[in-house]
Amino acid sequence: MSGGEVAGILVAVFWAILVSFLAVALARLAQTLRATTKLVADVTDQAVPLLADASAAVRSAQTQIERVDAIASDVQEVTSNASALSSTVASTFGGPLVKVAAFGYGVRRAIGGRRENVPDKASRRTVIVGRTVPSARRGKRKKD
Repeated sequence: MSGGEVAGILVAVFWAILVSFLAVALARLAQTLRATTKLVADVTDQAVPLLADASAAVRSAQTQIERVDAIASDVQEVTSNASALSSTVASTFGGPLVKVAAFGYGVRRAIGGRRENVPDKASRRTVIVGRTVPSARRGKRKKD
């Protein structure tokens, strides 16, 4: 055997080793691609029903939001109607009621001024926003 033949055999052996390494690598790559394809198929099979459920949930939420919006607009309308009614009642009855109250107060004062037994200032009471507060708190004490 000559040196060229030995070199040719060495090159052929190296090529055979290289090709076998490439074949193993390609086999593993094919296995990985098969597993990836199966994984993508499984994810797709599970994702499609999930997306359908999510879409149904979004549609249901949109329907509920529309209902709430309708209720809110009705509440706003009722509130504005109540405000208008309140201002109408206040303007209609407020003035006359104040006049009647003032007239009643004037009549009480006029009748109270004609009495002979006018109470002294110590027994008067002061009215504060619907409450009667005796003025006897100024320092009067019971005699023992």
